[in-house]
Amino acid sequence: MATTDNYSNTKNILLEIAGILTFIPLAPFINRFIPPVVIADFNIDLLVSMLISFLIIRLILWLFKPLIVPALILIASLFLYNMFTHGYSFADVLQDYKSVVKNNWGTKDSKQIDALTVNPAVFQNYGNKTARGILGKINPTDSVVRNFSVQRSLDHFDEYFHKYGSSARYLSLFKYINNNFKYVSDAKRDEYFASPRETIFNGLGGDCDDHSILMMSCLESIGARCRIVLVAGHAYPELYCGSRKDFESMQSAIIQCFKDLKIREFHYHENEGEYWINLDYTAQRPGGPYMNDNVYAFIED
Repeated sequence: MATTDNYSNTKNILLEIAGILTFIPLAPFINRFIPPVVIADFNIDLLVSMLISFLIIRLILWLFKPLIVPALILIASLFLYNMFTHGYSFADVLQDYKSVVKNNWGTKDSKQIDALTVNPAVFQNYGNKTARGILGKINPTDSVVRNFSVQRSLDHFDEYFHKYGSSARYLSLFKYINNNFKYVSDAKRDEYFASPRETIFNGLGGDCDDHSILMMSCLESIGARCRIVLVAGHAYPELYCGSRKDFESMQSAIIQCFKDLKIREFHYHENEGEYWINLDYTAQRPGGPYMNDNVYAFIED
Protein backbone atom coordinates (compact mmCIF):
# COMPACT_ATOMS: atom_id res chain seq x y z
CA MET A 1 0.00 0.00 0.00
CA ALA A 2 2.81 2.38 0.93
CA THR A 3 4.60 1.53 -2.32
CA THR A 4 1.45 2.38 -4.28
CA ASP A 5 1.10 5.68 -2.45
CA ASN A 6 4.75 6.56 -3.12
CA TYR A 7 4.33 5.72 -6.79
CA SER A 8 1.18 7.84 -6.96
CA ASN A 9 2.89 10.80 -5.25
CA THR A 10 5.92 10.52 -7.54
CA LYS A 11 3.67 10.38 -10.59
CA ASN A 12 1.75 13.48 -9.45
CA ILE A 13 4.98 15.37 -8.83
CA LEU A 14 6.28 14.48 -12.29
CA LEU A 15 3.00 15.57 -13.87
CA GLU A 16 3.17 18.88 -12.00
CA ILE A 17 6.73 19.39 -13.27
CA ALA A 18 5.55 18.61 -16.79
CA GLY A 19 2.82 21.20 -16.29
CA ILE A 20 5.38 23.83 -15.25
CA LEU A 21 7.63 22.99 -18.21
CA THR A 22 4.62 23.33 -20.52
CA PHE A 23 3.58 26.62 -18.93
CA ILE A 24 6.95 28.35 -19.41
CA PRO A 25 6.91 28.45 -23.25
CA LEU A 26 3.12 28.38 -23.63
CA ALA A 27 2.53 31.78 -22.00
CA PRO A 28 4.69 33.89 -24.37
CA PHE A 29 3.43 31.84 -27.32
CA ILE A 30 -0.17 32.71 -26.43
CA ASN A 31 0.98 36.30 -25.95
CA ARG A 32 1.74 36.49 -29.68
CA PHE A 33 -1.98 36.33 -30.42
CA ILE A 34 -3.47 38.79 -27.94
CA PRO A 35 -3.37 42.59 -28.31
CA PRO A 36 -1.16 44.74 -26.07
CA VAL A 37 -2.69 45.46 -22.67
CA VAL A 38 -1.49 48.64 -20.96
CA ILE A 39 -2.68 49.65 -17.48
CA ALA A 40 -1.19 52.64 -15.67
CA ASP A 41 1.76 52.76 -18.11
CA PHE A 42 2.56 49.08 -17.53
CA ASN A 43 2.44 46.48 -20.29
CA ILE A 44 0.69 43.50 -18.73
CA ASP A 45 -0.26 41.51 -21.83
CA LEU A 46 2.29 38.80 -21.03
CA LEU A 47 0.92 38.59 -17.49
CA VAL A 48 -2.55 38.08 -18.97
CA SER A 49 -1.11 35.36 -21.22
CA MET A 50 0.52 33.71 -18.21
CA LEU A 51 -2.83 33.63 -16.43
CA ILE A 52 -4.51 32.08 -19.49
CA SER A 53 -1.69 29.55 -19.81
CA PHE A 54 -1.91 28.68 -16.10
CA LEU A 55 -5.67 28.10 -16.36
CA ILE A 56 -5.21 25.86 -19.41
CA ILE A 57 -2.56 23.76 -17.63
CA ARG A 58 -4.64 23.47 -14.48
CA LEU A 59 -7.69 22.45 -16.53
CA ILE A 60 -5.70 19.70 -18.27
CA LEU A 61 -4.31 18.45 -14.95
CA TRP A 62 -7.78 18.47 -13.43
CA LEU A 63 -9.63 16.76 -16.29
CA PHE A 64 -7.03 14.34 -17.62
CA LYS A 65 -3.56 14.50 -16.06
CA PRO A 66 -1.70 12.19 -18.49
CA LEU A 67 -2.61 14.57 -21.35
CA ILE A 68 -0.06 17.05 -20.02
CA VAL A 69 2.81 14.80 -21.13
CA PRO A 70 1.89 14.71 -24.85
CA ALA A 71 1.14 18.44 -24.60
CA LEU A 72 4.70 19.02 -23.33
CA ILE A 73 6.14 16.78 -26.06
CA LEU A 74 4.11 18.60 -28.72
CA ILE A 75 5.23 22.06 -27.59
CA ALA A 76 8.87 20.97 -27.22
CA SER A 77 8.79 19.43 -30.72
CA LEU A 78 7.24 22.59 -32.17
CA PHE A 79 9.89 24.83 -30.62
CA LEU A 80 12.66 22.46 -31.66
CA TYR A 81 11.36 22.52 -35.23
CA ASN A 82 11.20 26.32 -35.15
CA MET A 83 14.85 26.47 -34.13
CA PHE A 84 15.79 25.07 -37.52
CA THR A 85 13.19 27.02 -39.53
CA HIS A 86 13.81 30.41 -37.88
CA GLY A 87 10.34 30.42 -36.36
CA TYR A 88 9.29 31.07 -32.78
CA SER A 89 11.88 29.18 -30.71
CA PHE A 90 13.19 28.86 -27.17
CA ALA A 91 15.33 31.97 -27.66
CA ASP A 92 12.19 33.95 -28.45
CA VAL A 93 10.56 32.68 -25.26
CA LEU A 94 13.43 34.09 -23.21
CA GLN A 95 13.33 37.35 -25.18
CA ASP A 96 9.61 37.76 -24.62
CA TYR A 97 10.05 37.42 -20.88
CA LYS A 98 12.87 39.95 -21.02
CA SER A 99 10.72 42.34 -23.03
CA VAL A 100 8.27 42.63 -20.12
CA VAL A 101 11.08 43.93 -17.92
CA LYS A 102 12.35 46.24 -20.67
CA ASN A 103 8.89 47.59 -21.44
CA ASN A 104 8.10 48.39 -17.85
CA TRP A 105 11.44 49.18 -16.24
CA GLY A 106 14.30 48.86 -18.74
CA THR A 107 13.65 51.81 -21.08
CA LYS A 108 12.83 55.46 -20.63
CA ASP A 109 11.28 58.12 -22.80
CA SER A 110 13.25 61.04 -24.18
CA LYS A 111 10.80 63.66 -25.36
CA GLN A 112 12.28 66.18 -27.74
CA ILE A 113 11.32 69.83 -27.89
CA ASP A 114 8.49 70.09 -30.39
CA ALA A 115 8.63 73.33 -32.35
CA LEU A 116 4.87 73.14 -32.77
CA THR A 117 4.40 74.02 -29.11
CA VAL A 118 6.93 76.85 -29.29
CA ASN A 119 6.19 78.38 -32.69
CA PRO A 120 3.22 76.87 -34.55
CA ALA A 121 3.90 79.02 -37.62
CA VAL A 122 7.00 77.05 -38.61
CA PHE A 123 4.92 73.94 -39.13
CA GLN A 124 2.80 75.69 -41.75
CA ASN A 125 5.67 77.27 -43.66
CA TYR A 126 6.15 75.75 -47.09
CA GLY A 127 7.85 78.81 -48.52
CA ASN A 128 11.22 77.24 -47.87
CA LYS A 129 12.84 75.82 -51.03
CA THR A 130 13.76 72.55 -49.35
CA ALA A 131 10.25 72.04 -47.98
CA ARG A 132 8.68 72.73 -51.38
CA GLY A 133 11.13 70.41 -53.15
CA ILE A 134 10.51 67.54 -50.74
CA LEU A 135 6.73 67.99 -50.71
CA GLY A 136 6.65 67.83 -54.50
CA LYS A 137 8.35 64.42 -54.57
CA ILE A 138 6.36 62.53 -51.91
CA ASN A 139 4.27 59.97 -53.79
CA PRO A 140 2.67 57.06 -51.89
CA THR A 141 0.30 56.22 -54.78
CA ASP A 142 3.04 55.26 -57.27
CA SER A 143 2.58 51.57 -58.21
CA VAL A 144 6.32 50.91 -57.98
CA VAL A 145 6.39 52.36 -54.47
CA ARG A 146 3.30 50.42 -53.41
CA ASN A 147 4.58 47.09 -54.76
CA PHE A 148 8.02 47.60 -53.21
CA SER A 149 6.47 48.51 -49.85
CA VAL A 150 4.08 45.57 -49.73
CA GLN A 151 6.87 43.13 -50.55
CA ARG A 152 9.29 44.53 -47.98
CA SER A 153 6.64 44.86 -45.28
CA LEU A 154 6.44 41.06 -45.31
CA ASP A 155 10.18 40.42 -45.00
CA HIS A 156 10.34 40.59 -41.19
CA PHE A 157 8.24 40.26 -38.03
CA ASP A 158 5.33 38.39 -39.58
CA GLU A 159 5.02 36.38 -36.36
CA TYR A 160 4.09 39.61 -34.55
CA PHE A 161 1.31 40.63 -36.94
CA HIS A 162 -1.42 38.97 -34.85
CA LYS A 163 -0.31 41.00 -31.85
CA TYR A 164 0.67 44.38 -33.30
CA GLY A 165 -1.18 44.44 -36.60
CA SER A 166 -0.01 47.04 -39.11
CA SER A 167 2.81 48.18 -36.80
CA ALA A 168 4.64 44.91 -37.57
CA ARG A 169 4.42 45.74 -41.29
CA TYR A 170 5.70 49.29 -40.73
CA LEU A 171 8.65 48.02 -38.70
CA SER A 172 9.51 45.41 -41.33
CA LEU A 173 9.53 48.05 -44.05
CA PHE A 174 11.62 50.39 -41.90
CA LYS A 175 14.14 47.64 -41.21
CA TYR A 176 14.56 46.77 -44.88
CA ILE A 177 14.99 50.38 -45.99
CA ASN A 178 17.39 51.35 -43.20
CA ASN A 179 19.44 48.16 -43.54
CA ASN A 180 19.89 48.71 -47.27
CA PHE A 181 19.96 52.49 -47.69
CA LYS A 182 23.32 53.89 -48.81
CA TYR A 183 24.19 57.55 -48.38
CA VAL A 184 25.14 59.40 -51.58
CA SER A 185 25.62 63.18 -51.55
CA ASP A 186 24.07 65.60 -54.00
CA ALA A 187 26.20 67.84 -56.21
CA LYS A 188 27.80 70.56 -54.11
CA ARG A 189 25.87 73.42 -55.73
CA ASP A 190 22.65 71.65 -56.54
CA GLU A 191 20.12 70.17 -54.10
CA TYR A 192 18.39 67.30 -55.90
CA PHE A 193 15.24 65.69 -54.56
CA ALA A 194 14.72 62.16 -55.86
CA SER A 195 11.26 60.66 -56.15
CA PRO A 196 10.73 57.39 -54.23
CA ARG A 197 10.57 55.54 -57.55
CA GLU A 198 14.00 56.90 -58.49
CA THR A 199 15.51 55.93 -55.14
CA ILE A 200 14.14 52.38 -55.47
CA PHE A 201 15.53 52.04 -59.01
CA ASN A 202 18.85 53.51 -57.83
CA GLY A 203 19.29 50.67 -55.33
CA LEU A 204 18.23 52.73 -52.30
CA GLY A 205 20.97 55.31 -52.64
CA GLY A 206 20.63 59.02 -51.84
CA ASP A 207 20.98 61.65 -49.16
CA CYS A 208 18.87 62.38 -46.08
CA ASP A 209 16.02 64.07 -47.94
CA ASP A 210 15.88 61.21 -50.47
CA HIS A 211 15.69 58.74 -47.58
CA SER A 212 12.94 60.78 -45.91
CA ILE A 213 10.90 61.00 -49.13
CA LEU A 214 11.29 57.27 -49.70
CA MET A 215 10.44 56.28 -46.13
CA MET A 216 7.40 58.53 -45.92
CA SER A 217 6.08 57.53 -49.36
CA CYS A 218 6.56 53.81 -48.71
CA LEU A 219 5.00 53.79 -45.25
CA GLU A 220 2.05 55.88 -46.37
CA SER A 221 1.50 53.50 -49.30
CA ILE A 222 0.66 50.75 -46.77
CA GLY A 223 -1.51 52.88 -44.52
CA ALA A 224 0.83 54.70 -42.14
CA ARG A 225 0.82 58.41 -41.40
CA CYS A 226 4.20 60.12 -41.54
CA ARG A 227 5.83 63.52 -41.62
CA ILE A 228 9.26 64.87 -42.46
CA VAL A 229 11.01 67.17 -40.03
CA LEU A 230 13.61 69.65 -41.28
CA VAL A 231 16.36 70.57 -38.85
CA ALA A 232 19.59 72.48 -39.36
CA GLY A 233 21.52 70.60 -42.06
CA HIS A 234 19.33 67.51 -42.01
CA ALA A 235 15.91 65.99 -42.71
CA TYR A 236 14.35 62.91 -41.16
CA PRO A 237 10.99 61.12 -41.21
CA GLU A 238 8.75 60.43 -38.24
CA LEU A 239 5.98 57.87 -37.85
CA TYR A 240 2.70 58.85 -36.24
CA CYS A 241 1.92 56.50 -33.35
CA GLY A 242 -1.29 58.06 -32.05
CA SER A 243 -2.22 58.40 -28.39
CA ARG A 244 -0.06 57.58 -25.38
CA LYS A 245 -1.53 54.08 -25.33
CA ASP A 246 -0.75 53.61 -29.03
CA PHE A 247 2.77 54.90 -28.45
CA GLU A 248 3.33 52.39 -25.65
CA SER A 249 2.11 49.60 -27.93
CA MET A 250 4.60 50.76 -30.58
CA GLN A 251 7.38 50.77 -27.97
CA SER A 252 6.51 47.19 -27.05
CA ALA A 253 6.56 46.17 -30.72
CA ILE A 254 9.97 47.80 -31.28
CA ILE A 255 11.49 46.10 -28.22
CA GLN A 256 10.30 42.68 -29.38
CA CYS A 257 11.05 43.13 -33.08
CA PHE A 258 14.50 44.68 -32.57
CA LYS A 259 15.44 42.27 -29.81
CA ASP A 260 19.12 42.18 -30.81
CA LEU A 261 19.59 45.86 -29.91
CA LYS A 262 20.06 47.27 -26.43
CA ILE A 263 17.19 49.75 -26.29
CA ARG A 264 17.46 52.16 -23.39
CA GLU A 265 15.58 55.22 -24.66
CA PHE A 266 12.79 56.13 -27.06
CA HIS A 267 13.12 59.50 -28.75
CA TYR A 268 9.91 61.14 -29.88
CA HIS A 269 7.91 64.32 -30.28
CA GLU A 270 4.57 64.85 -28.59
CA ASN A 271 2.02 67.62 -28.87
CA GLU A 272 -1.50 67.67 -27.43
CA GLY A 273 -1.44 63.91 -26.81
CA GLU A 274 -0.22 62.95 -30.31
CA TYR A 275 3.03 60.99 -30.50
CA TRP A 276 5.55 60.84 -33.36
CA ILE A 277 8.57 58.55 -33.28
CA ASN A 278 11.93 59.03 -35.02
CA LEU A 279 12.69 57.00 -38.18
CA ASP A 280 16.02 58.60 -39.11
CA TYR A 281 18.45 56.55 -41.20
CA THR A 282 21.12 57.44 -38.63
CA ALA A 283 19.21 55.35 -36.05
CA GLN A 284 19.34 51.56 -36.05
CA ARG A 285 15.73 51.26 -34.99
CA PRO A 286 12.64 53.44 -34.63
CA GLY A 287 12.91 55.78 -31.68
CA GLY A 288 16.68 56.14 -31.90
CA PRO A 289 18.44 59.42 -31.07
CA TYR A 290 17.78 62.56 -33.10
CA MET A 291 20.72 64.34 -34.69
CA ASN A 292 19.59 67.68 -33.26
CA ASP A 293 16.53 69.61 -32.08
CA ASN A 294 16.88 72.68 -34.27
CA VAL A 295 13.54 72.18 -36.05
CA TYR A 296 12.58 74.86 -38.55
CA ALA A 297 9.94 73.21 -40.75
CA PHE A 298 7.58 70.29 -40.85
CA ILE A 299 6.22 68.53 -43.94
CA GLU A 300 3.11 66.37 -43.95
CA ASP A 301 1.47 65.18 -47.16
